Amino acid sequence: MSWLRFCVFLLLLSFTPLSLSADIPDVMQAKVLHGHVDVTEFWVSEKLDGVRARWNGKQLLSKTGLRFAAPDWFVQGFPDTPLDGELWMTRGHYEDVVSIVRKQTPHEGWKLLKLMVFDLPGHKGPFTERVEAMRQLVLVKNAPYLGVIEQFRLESEAALMQKRDDITRQGGEGLMLQRQSAIYQSGRSDDLLKVKPFEDAEAVVIGYKPGKGKNTGLMGSVHVRADNGKEFYIGSGFTQAQRNEPPPVGSVINYRYQGFTDAGIPRFAVFVRMRNEELKQ
Repeated sequence: MSWLRFCVFLLLLSFTPLSLSADIPDVMQAKVLHGHVDVTEFWVSEKLDGVRARWNGKQLLSKTGLRFAAPDWFVQGFPDTPLDGELWMTRGHYEDVVSIVRKQTPHEGWKLLKLMVFDLPGHKGPFTERVEAMRQLVLVKNAPYLGVIEQFRLESEAALMQKRDDITRQGGEGLMLQRQSAIYQSGRSDDLLKVKPFEDAEAVVIGYKPGKGKNTGLMGSVHVRADNGKEFYIGSGFTQAQRNEPPPVGSVINYRYQGFTDAGIPRFAVFVRMRNEELKQ
């Protein structure tokens, strides 16, 4: 397939309906930890490398409001109260999770997953109360595909950094901090923080720049738009196979970077992977 024909194909794909629509959940989103923090004010948990999901009491939804085709047996025993969590397999298997959840019909692959709960959106109390409520919920429910992410406390920032390094050496992504007094709220919050060994972010693919030299006839870089509206190109981190079949227009990618330029553009941005778990196969 020629590069031009492939670009047209991707543009058409980006407008293909993905699944049945539903109400978009009001999800709480994390900020990245910068500088120092009083760790004793927070609960700590591992940042799981999975797919964000919201159980609304009846259906399993993505954070953008699309319905996952989870089998009935997978959600059997789930409560009628909202759950915020991560569809997860084990460390280092993000792509496998995506392959399972993006299919538009129920299938046996869901037996490899669990919904790991990290919050209760409908609970009106502070996070410390929600931690105990999550623990009790999983204990009393006969739901084999429902779990709860372990929440623990640390006594110092040094202990936090040591724990982060231990987790990443074992193949984990990093840690999450949730302020003990925080009430659940939608949008990005200073009460929920990511602690990772590098800075990363997400951006939407809006176009391409053709490759040169050894990449002639392939994608050279992707044109992306960040959450703050800044547009820039990412040309590093792609395999030759990914340059031949680059992320589609409209998909969300994850990238790493090292600070910002004076214009607010991420420095040394490197592609990590696609984050649009909802694209059809």
